[in-house]
Amino acid sequence: MTVIGLTGGIASGKSLASEHFDELGAQIINGDLLGHASYAPGTRGFDKVVAEFGDDIVGGNGEIDRAVFGPRIFASPDGLEKLNSIVWPEIRLLAEAEMSRIKAEDNDVVIVLEAAVLIEADWQDLCDEVWVVSVPIDITRARLMERNNLDEESAQARIESQMSMEEREEFADVVIRNDSSVAEFNNRVEEAWISLLDRVGA
Repeated sequence: MTVIGLTGGIASGKSLASEHFDELGAQIINGDLLGHASYAPGTRGFDKVVAEFGDDIVGGNGEIDRAVFGPRIFASPDGLEKLNSIVWPEIRLLAEAEMSRIKAEDNDVVIVLEAAVLIEADWQDLCDEVWVVSVPIDITRARLMERNNLDEESAQARIESQMSMEEREEFADVVIRNDSSVAEFNNRVEEAWISLLDRVGA
């Protein structure tokens, strides 16, 4: 089993790369989906989140109401830090369990763990290699403005709230540039995949 940790900043194209890796034969573990599962009703994460942020974040359906929860997180300076301290360990446990399940079915599989916070959460030890999807800031800003209907200042603020591209690349075993067309990006993804298979002898 080989585990690739796939990460990158906002609007970098991580999901597009992940979809292509899936088509190429990788087993995908989506960190965003695990993030939602980490505080689903009935879980330890749910209990911890409610205890930290208040019973009123739970909606009538028994699930956390994101419309209430989102503003609550950012109501205090350390709200996001508190949330991360709860959910990141839970996400890691879910990822480890999923890896074990996949390995039991096929020990020769390549797993791609797609996680925006892979480096920030210090999950590199779960992976054999860290792959970073890297995009110049001006392209990221333009994509954000179009995709999220943001003005330039708001888009730039979102970019600056995250780890920089240069910082991510310092942790990378492989960097995949996404600075041109989708077709060219897919070609680069395939090249990285073929190179990996050569390295692991698949």
